[in-house]
Amino acid sequence: MSSLFRKPNVKIDDHAQKKFAVLSVSPDGSHLASASWDGSVGLWSLPDGALVAMMTGHGGVVNDVAFSSDGALLYSASADGTIRVWRVSEASETRQLVQHGFGVNKLLLGSGWLAYGAVDGGTRVIDPDSGEEIADLTLDRRPILSMATRPDGGEIAVGDGEGFVMTVSTESWSITGDYQAAGKGPVWALAYSGDGESLLAGGIDDAAYIWPAHNTLDAPIMATEERGFLRDPDAMSNGERQFRRKCSICHSLTDDGARRAGPHLGGLFGRPAGSVEGYRYSETVAGLGFDWNETTVDQLFDLGPDHFIPGSKMPMQVIAKPEDRADLIAFLKDNT
Repeated sequence: MSSLFRKPNVKIDDHAQKKFAVLSVSPDGSHLASASWDGSVGLWSLPDGALVAMMTGHGGVVNDVAFSSDGALLYSASADGTIRVWRVSEASETRQLVQHGFGVNKLLLGSGWLAYGAVDGGTRVIDPDSGEEIADLTLDRRPILSMATRPDGGEIAVGDGEGFVMTVSTESWSITGDYQAAGKGPVWALAYSGDGESLLAGGIDDAAYIWPAHNTLDAPIMATEERGFLRDPDAMSNGERQFRRKCSICHSLTDDGARRAGPHLGGLFGRPAGSVEGYRYSETVAGLGFDWNETTVDQLFDLGPDHFIPGSKMPMQVIAKPEDRADLIAFLKDNT
């Protein structure tokens, strides 16, 4: 796929304002699909990279896409809580397969099954044709942030926001391993090694790790060294805890020159929205026309970015308690 983007005749820049969450290549290599933060599902022909269609229908950020084994269908998962099915040959939606109620973050397709993980921790396996439930793997952890399939298809791994990894047999849909992958922080990414014996994972930490694929909850935590910017939450104020959990992955408090997914927050209060020089905003944010202040920051996290600024590249984040929002605002005022 890297050679595609090196070809001078591929006009990816035509869609540079879009923020792609995930790219997926069809099994026969004929198509590339994109999941976009503006709620669209892109379909591109390969190897020339020509845009076939930008398909719409989701009511929120599209978090994941995956092709069926024959490449005829494309499945998409969204923050609107649905999984939708698209016919590749017609670039059109065929049906809504799942209405989960909470945002769906990840999906996997296998032989006769589709597994998905959601914001509320829901982890389910369904028939990709009928939508009937095959297994409910939900544990009391949330959100589900990463999923991976073992190369032979016999097992899947699920990572969550509390730092745990669960492995599950796709033959019996029974749990084969369950352990805390790191002392703190979410498991954002998972991948099996080629032989299927090990799992690689990455998250908020400034390192990636590799473990045996199967472990138990009473096994030692694999990552024990205190690293980088990770600190004991009990040593923080509530406002700083809110920032570390909700904001620090994408934003720095000051203009430290480091690249992050979002603009820095230096001088935030009184700053016009969409005005940090050098950061490429979505068209929606660039044209908002208001300043960031106590009221607008509070509304952002009360409603969630997907409702307060529809079309924003900012992922869904809600801080439900008014006192938590107030503490975050006070922390930001003191530190930006």
